[in-house]
Amino acid sequence: MILRSAAVLLAAAAAGCTGAPAAALQPGDEGYIRFTATNDDLERRNRPVEAEDIRILLRAEDLLDGAAAWNRDDDRVCVDDERAGRRSLFCALHQASLEVAGEYRHRRPALQEVRFAIEDATGGRAFEHRLRDFNNLPETDFDAVKRVLRTARERAAVRLDHTGG
Repeated sequence: MILRSAAVLLAAAAAGCTGAPAAALQPGDEGYIRFTATNDDLERRNRPVEAEDIRILLRAEDLLDGAAAWNRDDDRVCVDDERAGRRSLFCALHQASLEVAGEYRHRRPALQEVRFAIEDATGGRAFEHRLRDFNNLPETDFDAVKRVLRTARERAAVRLDHTGG
């Protein structure tokens, strides 16, 4: 495990990433986030939405209140983002989830809606990690990040209105 973590850190350093990549963190480490693999059910665009999902998306928008608050070099480790006061799209959603829901659920509808908005904004472009990779694209600017958050919030709100969630 130590060799794997060291290899991940070296690869990240060679790629110009700062901080420990998410894959190098282990349960119990500061900043460890439990990621959940996706499946067909989680990729359905009509999953039930709760009011809490809307609040998470609104809070993420508030956390990214200006271009100076955005970290365009996401490594999916949010501890350093919080300390710096600059968050990637992923880390804004992570922090918003903690503040609003008291926990982070990687595949909750709010976050999935952002992933779907990214798919639509990029014409279905394939990404290893949609939130991180969209954030880090050279052509992604702050306005594009805000746009996918707004699109996700608007779509979730329509579903919430129709289902009474």
